[in-house]
Amino acid sequence: MNLKTKYLGLDLKNPIVPSASPLSASVDTVKALEDHGAAAIVMYSLFEEQITHEMHELDAFLTQGTDSYSEAMSYFPEPDEFKNLEAEEYLDQIRLLKKTVDIPVIGSLNGVSKGGWMEYAKKIEEAGADALELNVYYIPTDPSQTAQTIEQLYLDDLKTVKQQVQIPIALKLSPYFNNLANVAQKLDQAGADGLVLFNRFYQPDIDLEKLDVTPGLELSTSYELRLPLRWLAILYGHVKASLAATSGVHTAEDVLKAMMVGADVAMMASALIKNGPEHVGKVLKDLTAWMEEHEYESIEQMKGSMSFKKVAEPAAFIRANYMKTLQSIY
Repeated sequence: MNLKTKYLGLDLKNPIVPSASPLSASVDTVKALEDHGAAAIVMYSLFEEQITHEMHELDAFLTQGTDSYSEAMSYFPEPDEFKNLEAEEYLDQIRLLKKTVDIPVIGSLNGVSKGGWMEYAKKIEEAGADALELNVYYIPTDPSQTAQTIEQLYLDDLKTVKQQVQIPIALKLSPYFNNLANVAQKLDQAGADGLVLFNRFYQPDIDLEKLDVTPGLELSTSYELRLPLRWLAILYGHVKASLAATSGVHTAEDVLKAMMVGADVAMMASALIKNGPEHVGKVLKDLTAWMEEHEYESIEQMKGSMSFKKVAEPAAFIRANYMKTLQSIY
């Protein structure tokens, strides 16, 4: 059974790639993931705030409009809180992983403003990373900011980092764009080697006793894969960049669905955090069994077979399914 795929120009033995998470902070865990069949590994994110203590431009983005809510300022972590994951330690971890495992190691930079933190893209490349995932995690809170301004932020960040490195760059995107397909096309034309759909925006809760905002993390479920599936199906065939599915990839069935709508790889973290590195082997076993039963010879054979590429009017098709779904409850 041929499970090979290509992502960011990298030849991978199968489409299962552990996404950015604390799993990559342990060399032993990454080695175990490789032993159980993981095709590549995305490093945990190196945050802009970890790199620079001079956050002038970042403050302009994050604190805009918060003057009337002084308590909001306390939600932003101080740079000193990141001392356990210093930037130099991050580079050392990449070097160590490259000496320990044979699978590609993909770095991850997480930031939003323009600044010196982007220079670490070059350092990540020099440390041996095979590619770089750029995670522009930004939620606009200023009503005066236009959609065009936000889109330009992503484009500018991509272009700046592209000038720093020669290795492939993937953009990890949010689903919250006015026209995601247009943004994806612009990023593709600007040189993005890959698009990762989608970033999980963790929602804080409110503690009613302490009257405080409390951060919380809930692992994903397979249900969350539905949003990436829709947009992967729309984008397949319209961009040259590699496509990665992330958020909600837990089972072989999830991987199959991602491939059929056009993804090159299926990235998982929650399933591995919950079940351990050996879960990769189980998914691969189930994936192979399904393909044999349904007479598929390769991943390439199924890739994009359930996308919108051959649908004459995708928007009309989506509306028809929307109406069909609503009518099913009557």
